[in-house]
Amino acid sequence: MQAHAPDTRSFATHLECGYTGERLEADRLHNLSAAGKPLLVRYDLEGAAASLTREALAKRAPTMWRYRELLPVRRLENIVSLGEEMTPLVPVPRAGEGLYVKDEGRLPTGSFKARGLVMAVSMAKELGVKRIAMPTNGNAGAALAAYCRRAGMEAFVFCPADTPEVNVREIALQGAEVWRVNGYIDDCGKLVGEGREAMGWFDCSTLKEPYRIEGKKTMGLELAEQFGWSLPDAIFYPTGGGTGLIGMWKVFAEMEAIGLIGPERPQMIAVQAVGCQPIVRAFERGERHAERWENAETVAMGIRVPAALGDFLILDAVRESAGYAVAVPDSEIEAAQADMAREEGLLLCPEGAATYAAWKRAMAEGRLAPGARSVLFNCATGLKYPMPAMERRLDRTKPIDWSGLRT
Repeated sequence: MQAHAPDTRSFATHLECGYTGERLEADRLHNLSAAGKPLLVRYDLEGAAASLTREALAKRAPTMWRYRELLPVRRLENIVSLGEEMTPLVPVPRAGEGLYVKDEGRLPTGSFKARGLVMAVSMAKELGVKRIAMPTNGNAGAALAAYCRRAGMEAFVFCPADTPEVNVREIALQGAEVWRVNGYIDDCGKLVGEGREAMGWFDCSTLKEPYRIEGKKTMGLELAEQFGWSLPDAIFYPTGGGTGLIGMWKVFAEMEAIGLIGPERPQMIAVQAVGCQPIVRAFERGERHAERWENAETVAMGIRVPAALGDFLILDAVRESAGYAVAVPDSEIEAAQADMAREEGLLLCPEGAATYAAWKRAMAEGRLAPGARSVLFNCATGLKYPMPAMERRLDRTKPIDWSGLRT
């Protein structure tokens, strides 16, 4: 067995191309494989099984770092944490029987992007990187800016011109160099690649480095633990780049190998918007790769990703799990957001609301058994997004019609 640094007990052994199986050395700086495909971190699972037990976890602090054996960071001093605590799994019985929301808006920077970027930046620090660049639709850039500032690194962020204003200002306030670009997120990604040689930055685009997956997979670890070491029947996941869906499917196999869970798996349901549904189209056509979606448009900016580098990994996970891919229109996303807020008091982001809309459709179409345990991923706090106007006022100097206060 491989020797491991004693302070984090990472059991990472090597990297592997998710497409060809090519093996690369761990603890070296890598972007894509020779085939131009994403790299996956592999672990000594036999070694990890001896220390990553249910009993050991019960004694650890409730943060994502409790799963350190299955995370790649070797040395504690390289962790650039801002406090990545386990996010709550909230039952929403009025919204639906057997329905839960995994509320990722409670993480630092207000979104699940914190999971991936804390891991990517921590590993970049461990491997000597000083300058990082990435494209973003908003929340990933905010997380990169925060963690790079924490680590003392430079961050360069490129976002579509119509990225929500709060995200752009958040990125700038946290010290990153940020530009609006007249294009989509993949156009911004091309700029990152084109500037790499001139600027000497490390490309931290989605799946163009191996460690954001490792951070995002902690969602799957938390789910299993929160469900008493079982898994739900279905996971509805808002899918743009799909890092979290890929990561959870990966870690379910790792957990089974070390004895934390059994062979049962949830249906993985990739949720997209009607205005940007490349994964849905590929799924329905029976294809393993997705063509770029032209003229993408949706209120759910986080899933407005015309082309996903890890398309085949997303589609593999969906099919292997007997799941499916579905697109919902913006009208249903907005209605679902309002319904969840009024029924359960949970303010979902548009991408999270898309998963609720997809669940409602699944129930209406009989895709799920009544009462099936289903998890919706709310990927960011709804407080970052525009809300409907509210203009009603009272004049305290005039008589008030108290019976007219209710609508």
